[in-house]
Amino acid sequence: MTDSVARVLSSLPMTIPSPPQGVWELGPIPLRAYALCIIAGIVVAVWLTERRFVARGGAPGFVIDVAVWAVPFGLVGGRLYHLATDWRTYFGPGGDPVAALYVWNGGLGIWGAIALGGVGAWIACRRRGVPLTAFADAAAPGIVLAQAIGRLGNWFNQELYGAPTTLPWGLEIYRRIDPATGAVDNLNGVAVDRTPVEIVQPTFLYELLWNVAVALVVLWADRRFTLARGRAFALYVAGYTLGRFWIEMLRTDPALTRVDGVRVNVIVAAVVCVAALLYLALARGPREDLSASMPTESTGSSGHVAGTPDPVTADEKDQRTDDADLAREKRHEVSAPDRDPSHGGAEPSGVDAEPEGTQPEEEASAAPPSAAGGSS
Repeated sequence: MTDSVARVLSSLPMTIPSPPQGVWELGPIPLRAYALCIIAGIVVAVWLTERRFVARGGAPGFVIDVAVWAVPFGLVGGRLYHLATDWRTYFGPGGDPVAALYVWNGGLGIWGAIALGGVGAWIACRRRGVPLTAFADAAAPGIVLAQAIGRLGNWFNQELYGAPTTLPWGLEIYRRIDPATGAVDNLNGVAVDRTPVEIVQPTFLYELLWNVAVALVVLWADRRFTLARGRAFALYVAGYTLGRFWIEMLRTDPALTRVDGVRVNVIVAAVVCVAALLYLALARGPREDLSASMPTESTGSSGHVAGTPDPVTADEKDQRTDDADLAREKRHEVSAPDRDPSHGGAEPSGVDAEPEGTQPEEEASAAPPSAAGGSS
């Protein structure tokens, strides 16, 4: 048994291979793994946020309405942050400013994506009167899971890795070339030779696993402590930035640096982590009311589709029947002509009617209800 396990372990690769390519050509359309991972992450985030938002009393479908605003804002914000922190690649000496628009080649800063995506979510929530903190609490685990899935795109692009290593989980980096020209092209090329040119720290994998752990912690803490008023989101931010702080220091890809060579993302992670922890400690209050998320134009107050009759209870139905009978009776008394009292009718105007109860019994029983005795 021991020998069999040893043979299996010896047959396993001692390093992590990279994908031979990250782009597949479907005729004139390039199918990019990075873009597919981003889309998959968004789908998972929307699905999980929808489940959590509805469970908290929110309206089904509201999360989709918010995503229509938040996702485009987030993509723009992520790209702007990347350009701001790595501007030399595009606007420095030998840079290509037009490449700043090539989002499909990678380069989305999570800080900018969360910040500007939050602005889009705020606009959508404000339009319906929903507190942004309530939506953020519902979205927190989904967002960090989307980040984890997005890191797979960095694996396909052979980017966001660390220094060379001899660890058994080191990441193999291949030399990719354009098959048509033979030129080196790391993003769009294909690895013809699977011999690694370098074995490095898989920092993308560290962050992927860390993000999954953060999502599980937020889900557990939210259920255990009933987090509200933005505290679940603050826990996500604190947990993510704590991991990003040490993972970022392992990376070796070029980026804008500050303070004696320290990467700007390390500084941002530290500052944001402290701010999130302070908010988590100081924020108080019960969960917000999400009834404002219920549709108001296409549906009525009870949630049924406009144009359909309101549901009526048995008591309301009986009351409406009594009111209708009373209205018909009053119309009958006003419009009925004076009749001869000898036929049991009402006395003409100006003639004294017999006192109530003096009519012969058979006449009283034969008189119509409206002319005999009391009123209904």
